[in-house]
Amino acid sequence: MVSIGSATATMKQAVTLLRQVKLDGIWKRYPVVLNRNGSIKANVVLIGDKEVAASEGNYILDWYENGKRMRKSVGKDAADAQVAKERKVAELEAARTGLTVMNADSTKRLLKTAVADYLDEIKLTKKPKTLSAYTTALDYFTESCPKNYVEDIERKDLLKFTAFLRDEKEQAPRSVHNKFANVMGFLKAQGIRGLMGKNDWPQYTEEETEIYEHEDTDALFAACDAKERLWFEFFLMTGMREQEVMHVYWSDVNLKAATVKVTHKPDYNWTPKAYKERTIPIPAALVTRLQEAKAKHDAKCPLVFPTAGCRPKLNFLDDLKAVAERASLKPENFYLHKFRATFATWHLWNGTDLRTVQSWMGHTDLASTLRYLKPNRSQAARDKVNTAFSANDGQ
Repeated sequence: MVSIGSATATMKQAVTLLRQVKLDGIWKRYPVVLNRNGSIKANVVLIGDKEVAASEGNYILDWYENGKRMRKSVGKDAADAQVAKERKVAELEAARTGLTVMNADSTKRLLKTAVADYLDEIKLTKKPKTLSAYTTALDYFTESCPKNYVEDIERKDLLKFTAFLRDEKEQAPRSVHNKFANVMGFLKAQGIRGLMGKNDWPQYTEEETEIYEHEDTDALFAACDAKERLWFEFFLMTGMREQEVMHVYWSDVNLKAATVKVTHKPDYNWTPKAYKERTIPIPAALVTRLQEAKAKHDAKCPLVFPTAGCRPKLNFLDDLKAVAERASLKPENFYLHKFRATFATWHLWNGTDLRTVQSWMGHTDLASTLRYLKPNRSQAARDKVNTAFSANDGQ
């Protein structure tokens, strides 16, 4: 007696998926190649023992029915072809057992279609950087997940995705968490909830914020020429993000009021993060350097830091590392976002209230600002610790 499970396995083997390709002017059919998760590797066929690229041609189902060989074209898309194969297996098994096949799949959503539609929405409502992050996360998820339909996704598929990111893609714990969160956001948008418990989410260690010490910035600025010093003092003394510095206009700089604004730049198709404009006060030293730079700038170019062709400067990071190396510092310890953390920490250490720093940073919540605050381990802080408990001395 043959069990249903073994019969189904036999049926799956009886339904073969081929790709019809044209080689040397002749159309031939070759076996498809499978990924490690069992899905079809798109646009690749197996010829002999070699995988060969095949970007054109239909997928073909090949099976026997009542002793007769049958073939059916199922289109050019790999995912659609795999779905067609699964349906045919179900039909043949139902016919063998005398059951009726319910076409439940017609009410389900193809995972690849749902992902494409979701990314189209992200493109319309979010910034390009956000779209890129979601695209990468969902590409990895569809690569790791063998399911064709959104409704078939289970908890184990998400656990496998976490392991896939960690082991196959060698992602850092924080990156694993972020990509997992993006996929969960996608599933939530599809109405899929409750698959994962709080403890199922990938964990990471929140690292202490890194800032530049005063001796670091002193050594860095000493190695800068006048233009480089303006660049990196601007990053430090405004706390602005790289894209914000790239798109700052002279019209954003008010030298008399000693402020700089972050504003929308429709001519460069650029908007601030979270679409929030803001005004930041700047110190007198930076005002003086900006006055000197403005006297020399090309009046036809609105950018404060343009290229020769009046385009936003893209290589601040490369220049920063070059200056760090010139100053005999470690280039790997110098990056642009560290200026932003330093800006927030120095202001908070100096007594500026948290709500004001939040406004200057352009954060939507105080928790985001607090993540930029490095604990104060200066001698002044140590003196306060000693003073706090001095009344208990000798008791």
